[in-house]
Amino acid sequence: MNGVLIIDKSPGLTSHDVVHRARRILNQRSVGHLGTLDPMATGVLPLVVGSFTRLAQFYLSSEKTYEGTVRFGFSTDTYDAEGEPTSEPKKVALSREELENIAGRFRGIISQTPPPFSAKKIKGIPAYKLARRQKEVRLEPVQVEIKEFEIVSTDADRLTFRARVGSGTYMRCVAHDMGEFLGCGAHLESLRRNSVAEFTLAEAHTLEEVAGAKVPLAGSTAPPDHCPIGALALLDELFVHPRKLLPSLPSVTADEMTVAYIRSGRPVNLPELSRARQVKVFSGQRDLIAIATRVAGTLFHPKIVLCGS
Repeated sequence: MNGVLIIDKSPGLTSHDVVHRARRILNQRSVGHLGTLDPMATGVLPLVVGSFTRLAQFYLSSEKTYEGTVRFGFSTDTYDAEGEPTSEPKKVALSREELENIAGRFRGIISQTPPPFSAKKIKGIPAYKLARRQKEVRLEPVQVEIKEFEIVSTDADRLTFRARVGSGTYMRCVAHDMGEFLGCGAHLESLRRNSVAEFTLAEAHTLEEVAGAKVPLAGSTAPPDHCPIGALALLDELFVHPRKLLPSLPSVTADEMTVAYIRSGRPVNLPELSRARQVKVFSGQRDLIAIATRVAGTLFHPKIVLCGS
């Protein structure tokens, strides 16, 4: 089983929890995710399954979109609603104008220090493990890009936003830093991820929906984790159509001889795509077999082969 499956993550689950459950549901050990989502957060978590885990390298710098709520009045150690308060609660009554002014500081390329409760590593140890042991956590500021940060609505002590950000941006930090600038403390109260790269909520499914799709055929006595191949038809419909993946790369449908060469890792000629640097190569409409890189002229080398020989 190879493909990309978009999960609408529920609150309370880590990204690793989702991967672990997906492995059991799909009876597939090779499952990974494209971009960590905090336990409190919900929304788009793309999973790569089988040989498609090799495509993860193309999504390391993916753009993401979010919507969420910042609560003002106190900060927390995790920078979100799941943490312990680190400042005394204050009654605040912030105007829309004040919030619009502070939001302007968080647009464009900014310097951001990752939160102590994060997966960033310090001498090989994830920062959150040190933070849980109440060890000192020192992380260096990094440059991140917040391409859009729109205030949707405001209350006296809350701000609802939509954001479009570059890779590596922590919305928890945005909330925390807003509170620091205003001197009243703040944390991220809720967060929902609406998209990662080309993947959106419109094509996302809950783990329960995925588990429900994997059922034995009528009359079969096989347990759910050992379904006959025919029973996977419904499950297959939940995967993203391979033609939609990596939309910036052109596609080509190869003939049988070209497919055979690619399966064995041999260079092939693709005359109709001579100007492209990289291409997606298909066998038929749905079978993505390789990502090929142009060597010279019309000659392409299958850099990533997604099918066996």
